[in-house]
Amino acid sequence: MKTFQTAILFGLFGAIAASISFAAQWPIWVMFIAWVSYYIFGRNIKNSALSFIQIILGLFMGVLIQLGGLFLSTYIGEFGIPVSIFIFIGSLAYISKIKTLSSIPAWFLGLIVFFGIHPKIEIISLLELIVPLLFGFVFAFLNDTAVHKIQHKTAKQ
Repeated sequence: MKTFQTAILFGLFGAIAASISFAAQWPIWVMFIAWVSYYIFGRNIKNSALSFIQIILGLFMGVLIQLGGLFLSTYIGEFGIPVSIFIFIGSLAYISKIKTLSSIPAWFLGLIVFFGIHPKIEIISLLELIVPLLFGFVFAFLNDTAVHKIQHKTAKQ
């Protein structure tokens, strides 16, 4: 019975989150990247907040890669983007030495979102990506909390 209740909650939360994403015209896969990040990076608010920040920083690293590549392209042509990628991705070896910024997968998830969407490099376009990411973490937290309550309740019976 516990698995059935868990399945119902997973399906219910997933359907509601997807419906809200569609209604808000958010890219649903961005929301699901955040959702899975909640589970991958520790299933608690502290770890989720740290991974959320690193995903956002990965988004902004994507902006810097693109801008750096465009700048370098004026000097070295088609090698501008690869050199920019080399510089910024290489910097993760140093950035990851900082304990609160050490999750390289979270940085890359931010890069995936940025390069998957190819937003305009404008504040509003980037903020529009942060909303479904935050939403995904919130829904994952709510889903996980509901599942734990149901499992704890049925374990007592």
